[in-house]
Amino acid sequence: MTDLATQRISLDLTHVLYDPSSDTSLVLALLTLSPILLMPAYAVLAVYTRELTIINMWTGQLLSEGLNLALKHIFKQERPVDGRLHLNGYGFPSSHSQYMGYFSAFLICHVYFRHRFASTGSIVFDQLFRIVVYLGLAAWCAIVAYSRLNLLYHTPHQVKWGVMIGLVLGVSHYVCTELLSAKFPDSMFGRIRFAIVNHPISVWLQLRDGWGVWADGGRGAEWEQWRTEWLKQHARLAGKKKT
Repeated sequence: MTDLATQRISLDLTHVLYDPSSDTSLVLALLTLSPILLMPAYAVLAVYTRELTIINMWTGQLLSEGLNLALKHIFKQERPVDGRLHLNGYGFPSSHSQYMGYFSAFLICHVYFRHRFASTGSIVFDQLFRIVVYLGLAAWCAIVAYSRLNLLYHTPHQVKWGVMIGLVLGVSHYVCTELLSAKFPDSMFGRIRFAIVNHPISVWLQLRDGWGVWADGGRGAEWEQWRTEWLKQHARLAGKKKT
């Protein structure tokens, strides 16, 4: 083996070790990658929608990752001792658990306080759907956190603190940057948000604050506009066929 080969290390972002004899272990290995896959999703949504809330959530997620890296180098706590795993870096707090804690907390707050889904016409079904969304986000966070334990990447202590830190960051970031600015537009938070949206660069980039105008972020208005134009187009086509 050459000296160059012995100096190389594994890129742990997508390098997941699991028990090949267990289907559960395989599923958890796939789910444990979901925080990594969410990053390109953030980028696509930010570019496509130009929505300030999405960009703000992404910014908070990056800040959370930066804090996690700093905490790891401050505490320098080792990962679980296991001869089969050769992992790089420190283990406290669990970055995947913190990631999902922030992600789920921010989204649950947003759905609870500001976002309104299209109504099914039944209050019961509307509320049931919202509960399913809350439980789905919470379950996703819990499964990813459990996967870090099951795959022997972190100790229970590291995972617990990762989730707790993520939850606190998610709620705090949402309250300070989204909720307070919406409830109190004349406050410091409201003025900062207005200045960001109204900045010439934001106007040039066509940045928008959809939830500041519509309860669903503008999705319903966009759909209604599309459907109106779609029906007009088909009406014109039907008229041409008759003539």
